[in-house]
Parts: sequence; structure tokens; C-alpha cells
Amino acid sequence: MSLEIKNVSMHFSNNENATLNDFNLCVEPGEFVCIVGASGCGKSTLLNLVAGLIRPTGGQILLDGKEITGPGADRTVMFQEHGLYPWLNVIDNVKFGMKLAGVSKEEQEEKAVHYLKMVNLLEYRDYPIHQISGGMRQRTALARALTMDSSVLLMDEPFSALDKQTSNKLREELQRIWMETRQTILFITHSVEEAVYLGDRVVVLSPDSSKMAHIVKIGLERPRQIYSPEFVKLRHQILEEIRGEAF
Repeated sequence: MSLEIKNVSMHFSNNENATLNDFNLCVEPGEFVCIVGASGCGKSTLLNLVAGLIRPTGGQILLDGKEITGPGADRTVMFQEHGLYPWLNVIDNVKFGMKLAGVSKEEQEEKAVHYLKMVNLLEYRDYPIHQISGGMRQRTALARALTMDSSVLLMDEPFSALDKQTSNKLREELQRIWMETRQTILFITHSVEEAVYLGDRVVVLSPDSSKMAHIVKIGLERPRQIYSPEFVKLRHQILEEIRGEAF
């Protein structure tokens, strides 16, 4: 399913300026699109609009031609905070969304095991949440998100609260998982390096809502090497665009 953001504006009553103004973007099925920009440019607002958590003050957001008017099972959101339930163990947290959706116990078990294997956590399936690390909690949250088989996975800076070594490892795992599943992903990040590493395209939002966003196509082969000259060049290009917009 393609995701279309058409002439979307978002004005908040306590802010004279528009967070987003006539914003347009199309995300194709199976595409990994990253959104970057200076603080306050509307990255998380955009994700919340696509998730249906808030409604735009202008324009439309369409998924497979159908307007998004609220949250739905066709979109799964993964936030910076893992949102796991501390009274459940790892595998029961992964099953939780499927249980609410009425999935049979047999299918819950099959899919939970499949995705715990994918994120390399199957041996920790029975561990209480407080006994696993922050990175493992985010991997559990990712496995839970993947079990929902949604059309679009929305990720709002999911690795930003982790230490550099852990976040780098999770980037590698997410890239590997995306290459296996070709899940459509809209990924919000403040890290340009992360965006270039993961994205098919990187959308640079401007703090000035009257300006169009820059879109940079990342034509690098996967898996990507962050020290390659081509990678460094793209990272530098996007950083300069963000700095130029911010000032």
C-alpha cells in the first residue's frame, strides 16, 4: 500500500506558526523513508498525523487511497520508549498486540517465536522485562511491532535513548530485518548518520514551514558501510542542508 501525504498543514492553537504547511510526500510499498531536521521542525508531528493520533488542519493523508482519520491496524507505531508491560515476560509482551486483535493462541505463538528469532531474542523468551537490557527491550518492542503485519511501520526515534554502541547494533539489525521483510517504514530520527544508513530516501524538514522539504535519494548498496567515501559524502551533504535551514 502506498502512503500519500497531500498538501498537509498542521497549526496548533498555542503557536502562531504552522508546524507543517502544504507538506507533500509519497512513500511507496516496501520503501524505507527517513525524516530528519532541526528540533521543532515537525518530525514527530508528521508521524503522529500519519498514525492518526492527531488530525491535520489542512490536506489529506491517504493509505492505499483511503483517507486516514484515526489510528488503525494498518499502521503500527514504535516510539522512543519501548512501552512494554513490566508484569509480562518477553514473549507475552510480543504476543500482546495479537491477543488484543483476536489472533488465535497458536498463531500468536508461531509469530512471536518467528520474530523473536529474527531479533535474536528467542533464548530470552521467558525473561521478565526488568531482567533484560535497554537494547533488548527495544528489540522486544520491534518484534511486537512486526507481529502485527501492518501495512506501514512508523518509528519515532526508537534508538535515541540508547548508548551509541547499542543503537549502532540495533541499526544493523533493523537494516537486516528490513532487507528480509521489505516492510514499509517511515522512520523519524535526529541522527543523519542513522538516516543515511537506513533510508532509501531521506526527507529533510525545514524549520520554516513555508519552505518545501529537501528529499535526498540514498543510492548506496546494502548492507551499508558508514566509513565509505560515498556514505560520508551523503552524510555531510544532508548535515549542511540541515545547518543551512536552521540558520
